[in-house]
Amino acid sequence: QVQLVESGGGFVQAGGSLRLSCAASGLTFSMYVMGWFRQAPGKEREFVATITWNGGSTDYVDSAKGRFTISRDNAKKTVYLQMNSLRPADTAVYYCAARLSGRREITHYLNRDDYTYWGQGTQVTVSS
Repeated sequence: QVQLVESGGGFVQAGGSLRLSCAASGLTFSMYVMGWFRQAPGKEREFVATITWNGGSTDYVDSAKGRFTISRDNAKKTVYLQMNSLRPADTAVYYCAARLSGRREITHYLNRDDYTYWGQGTQVTVSS
């Protein structure tokens, strides 16, 4: 079965950095659009970043632009989220998600309902 396993979360001070990883199994990774979402206590799960099947195109929520970078290694079946200049407002559980891509598709999927498979999440806490 499909499994997405996030890692790399933790506790960091404002201005610090973390790198999240999401290892996939049970699917042909290179055929999937990958996304990162986050959910803070009492809030809806929100889009953070997405990357196309070949890593050729990415998109971010406005608050992440210039600070976060999504990337993928199809050989390792892993997607990453490098987070720099972290702020207390970035505190949340971070989830990776996957959806099957169309052939050579470059569409950016920003809604959680667009994704089929989800990981269990990893906690990121940023102190002020």
